[in-house]
Amino acid sequence: MAKEKKIDDELDSELENKKLTIEDLPGVGEATAEKLRENGYDDIMAIAVASPKDLADISGIAEGAAVKIINAARKYADVGNFETGEEILKRRKEVRKLSTGAQGLDNLIGGGLETQSITEFFGEFGSGKTQIMLQLAVNATMPEEQGGLNSDVLIIDTENTFRPERVIQMAKAKNLDPDETLKRIHVARAYNAHHQILLAEKASDIAKEFPIKLLIVDSLTSHFRSEYVGRGSLAERQQLLNKHMHDLLKFGTIFNAVIAVTNQVSANPAVFFGDPMTPIGGNIVGHTATFRLYLRKAKAGKRIARLIDSPYLPEGEAVITLTEDGIIDGT
Repeated sequence: MAKEKKIDDELDSELENKKLTIEDLPGVGEATAEKLRENGYDDIMAIAVASPKDLADISGIAEGAAVKIINAARKYADVGNFETGEEILKRRKEVRKLSTGAQGLDNLIGGGLETQSITEFFGEFGSGKTQIMLQLAVNATMPEEQGGLNSDVLIIDTENTFRPERVIQMAKAKNLDPDETLKRIHVARAYNAHHQILLAEKASDIAKEFPIKLLIVDSLTSHFRSEYVGRGSLAERQQLLNKHMHDLLKFGTIFNAVIAVTNQVSANPAVFFGDPMTPIGGNIVGHTATFRLYLRKAKAGKRIARLIDSPYLPEGEAVITLTEDGIIDGT
């Protein structure tokens, strides 16, 4: 007991100095650390928010040993414990906001897109989802005092919709250097659902080289929808989609980044009155996304954005206009 207490005291001392690497965690030897790093678990926070089963499968250790490693990491990262509301409020002050470029839309979602959260935009083809994503990418490179995050951007493009020419138009409208803006936007084309999941897992590697504060997935569900067809494959699709969503949320938490995703819709034939359109992904996407906005077309290039889900904001609508210069308030 005395020996264990001494080890704990030594660990606490190191924790206070915040110099621990994953090798310093109890039970993590050189071989285990190598396996963890190969699979993206290369810092304390990544291990602290991992599941014991995933860690055990990746490293080849027993699940009980994985639990001990995770608990030690959580002790260092100060996660997984009960906190007072006051402490959470203090931590919430670390959350930053990214402007959409339209004041009405910003007001609707509490001042802009939040870091450490997933914001989902869903709607029919042509409702402006990709245009908003491109605008967010440009805005994120701007200084914080102008509504940006002064950061680089990651885009996982699943439908080949990224157009640098459009980014140049939007950057010029914001008086930004188009070449510098393009250099700060890192795009990866996802060719199938598994490739999309892999890109999200590898996003942390890029975030260690560049100051990434915005991760975009456009679109979240297109590959899952086309590759997993029919009720027989529904359970597998939802399981993969659930993992993907939690990988994205974990990235946002670890790097204090905004996660913005687009989603497709389908018509529900059971709806006889009102809008029959429902987002793809069901409850898996609905429960994991922090903010959900429904985009629909209006006249003269206008789009109506309706906030349908938020942890603390009321439902409401904002009108935006898609222009050559980008997203502006609707009039």
